[in-house]
Amino acid sequence: MWRVKEQIACTDKVQQKYRGKNISVAILDTGIFLHPDFSGRILAFHDFIAHKDDAYDDCGHGTHVAGCLAGDGYLSEGRFSGVAPSCNLIIGKVLNQNGEGNIEHMISAIQWILNNKNTYNIRILNISIGFENQVPETKLKLLINTLENAWNEGILVIAAAGNKGPKTKSISPLGMSKNIITVGCHDLDYHKDGVPLCETYSGRGPSIFSFKKPDLVAPGTNIISTSSKCRRSGSRFMDIYESKSGTSFATPLVSGAAALLLEKNSSMTPEEVKYRLCYTAMDLKEPWNKQGWGMLNISRALDWK
Repeated sequence: MWRVKEQIACTDKVQQKYRGKNISVAILDTGIFLHPDFSGRILAFHDFIAHKDDAYDDCGHGTHVAGCLAGDGYLSEGRFSGVAPSCNLIIGKVLNQNGEGNIEHMISAIQWILNNKNTYNIRILNISIGFENQVPETKLKLLINTLENAWNEGILVIAAAGNKGPKTKSISPLGMSKNIITVGCHDLDYHKDGVPLCETYSGRGPSIFSFKKPDLVAPGTNIISTSSKCRRSGSRFMDIYESKSGTSFATPLVSGAAALLLEKNSSMTPEEVKYRLCYTAMDLKEPWNKQGWGMLNISRALDWK
C-alpha cells in the first residue's frame, strides 16, 4: 500500500493527523473476515445471502476491499494499512462465495443501512460491485433510486466503475447515477511485466443516462490488502495479506479519503465531499470517459480552502 498511498498523496503527515476516527463506512460486498487489522471496529454485520449471524467472507473480495479502506496494518506494523485505518465498519454481505448477487439483496441492504444510519453514524457507503449491463431497466432504475435516496439522506455513495472497459458506456450500472461518485482505475507510471494494468479494462463513460463518468480514478493494479485466508499457526499468522487488481480496490481508496475529510469537518454534505474530491484531483490529460476529473489527491483535498 505504500506505493498506492504515494500515488494518491496519502502521506505520513496526513495519516498522523487524520485516520477516519469516529466515521462509519458501510461496505456492501462478500462479507468480511475477522482479521486482526479490523479489531474492535466492525460495528455491525448483516448477511443477506445465508442469513448467518457471525461475520464471515467465503470469497475474500469484501475483506480485501475493507483492508484497502480501513485496515490498520496491525500484523504488518502499519506497512499494509488502509487509507482510513481508524474508521468503523458496517458490513452487509450481498454477494455469495462466487461474487454473485441480485438487485433485491442490494436494495434490502441499502434500506438496512438507511435504517441504521443514525445508530452507527454511517456517513459513507462503499460499493465495489459490478453488475452486468443486461439488468432489466425497471430493476436498475429502482436500485439507482434507492442509492439516490441514501445520498439524499446524507450518505455519500461511492461505487466502482467496473472492469468491462475500454469500450465507451461500459460503466457498471451501479455507477451510472449522477450523484454517486464513480471510481475508475489508473496506475500512473506503475508498470509490472506480464500484469495487465487495471486502467486498460476500467469501465469507461459516459453512463447510459449521458452523465459524464467516471468521476475520479485511483490505483487498482496489484493492491496488497487483508486476506480472508489469514490464519494463526502456533504463535504466528499465515497468509495475512494478498494482492488483487480491479476497480473494486480503487474504490475504497476514495471512500477512505472521504472518511478523512469527514473527520476533519463532520458537517460536510455528500455534495461538498464529492466536489472537494473532484476539484482537487490531478488531471492526467486522459480522455474524460477514462479519468473523469483525474487522480485522487488526498493531501490537496484536505488542504483545499
